[in-house]
Amino acid sequence: MMLRGVAHSAKDTVTFLLARSHGSSPGLKFLSFWSEVTNRSFLIHSTYTTDTKPGEENKKTIEDLHRLSVDIKKIRRVKEWVLLQEVAYVPEIARILREMGADEPAIASILERCPEAMLRSPAEVNSQRALWQLVCQKENQLIKLIEQFPDSFFATGYHENQKANILFFQELGLKNNIITRFLTSAPSIFHNPPEKNKHVIETLQRNYLSLGGSDANMKIWILKLLSQNPFILLSTSSAIQENLEFLRKSDFTDHEVLQLLSKLKGFIFQLTPSTMQKSMLFSKNVFKCSDQEFKQLVLKCPALLYYSVPILEERLEGLLKEGISIAQIRETPMVLELTTQIVQYRIKKLSALGYSIKSGNLENLNGTKKDFEANYGKIQSKKERPMFNPVAPLNIED
Repeated sequence: MMLRGVAHSAKDTVTFLLARSHGSSPGLKFLSFWSEVTNRSFLIHSTYTTDTKPGEENKKTIEDLHRLSVDIKKIRRVKEWVLLQEVAYVPEIARILREMGADEPAIASILERCPEAMLRSPAEVNSQRALWQLVCQKENQLIKLIEQFPDSFFATGYHENQKANILFFQELGLKNNIITRFLTSAPSIFHNPPEKNKHVIETLQRNYLSLGGSDANMKIWILKLLSQNPFILLSTSSAIQENLEFLRKSDFTDHEVLQLLSKLKGFIFQLTPSTMQKSMLFSKNVFKCSDQEFKQLVLKCPALLYYSVPILEERLEGLLKEGISIAQIRETPMVLELTTQIVQYRIKKLSALGYSIKSGNLENLNGTKKDFEANYGKIQSKKERPMFNPVAPLNIED
């Protein structure tokens, strides 16, 4: 009975790891998962086990969660399988979190949002704690990160790769606060063997120099690119090379390719030559322009290269429905970077001020939320400005 329970637990852990990694890092190899889990030393003691039958909730786990005021209904709705495991470490995980400074409501919230935490052994959690302290030494800050990103912290696999990658990123010159952000928002990049990440960085450095970048600026360029889009490390060196070659064959100069890389923040490597080709052909047909004219449009608005045909089609249709012409869009293509919902909201706000987007400049529709609010404020103050100067003397005829 005990052995069957352990095997079942290991199988569920594999399922969980595969599901998480498939969603966030499609390029990773998963063949090592099974050996990793089967070799993992789950410390099984009689105090942590019950005579739970397959398919039944672990009574001790339920009792331990009740003591911590955890909303068990939430766990049942999303990850009930966790409650079926014969081995769980609820009091132990709560104790570690408490030592780090978490209060009872925070502990309950962590376990509700990341029930898998209770399946991690104290040894695994303490190892992860020591690992994260390499870049976040203060425990009060670390516990806040765990409260915000419990899934990232309790994904305890790939320990050696995580540690080696943290050291590699530090050697590369990334600041600890940036590496911490990577751990919380892009944990999958730490699953890569460090050699793979180094190879991608070397490919980027080599291409940066071949495109005309300077040795003096290379480190700054690489660090900025990584800070903006760490997922670039999930690309393969061959994919990076293929996409750059595609842009060169599309008559972009080396300087222009470098411009596009910087403007797209490396997201270009998440595309394929095929998808870029389709987007380019679609936009050229819409705007009825020559190759040279289209190239200038792309440099002004890289979204024409980045977004898929269905997205571009939807956004164009939304703009046309609002009475905006193709000529206006061609003049200000950056408006295609906005979703249809944002465009509709902004047009409505401008219309309330009597501003006609059909005859006006689309620049007032553009930019980030902050940019738009600034433009909106200027139009509003201009509208409210008095037609005469109240302090100027009046010429009154006797």
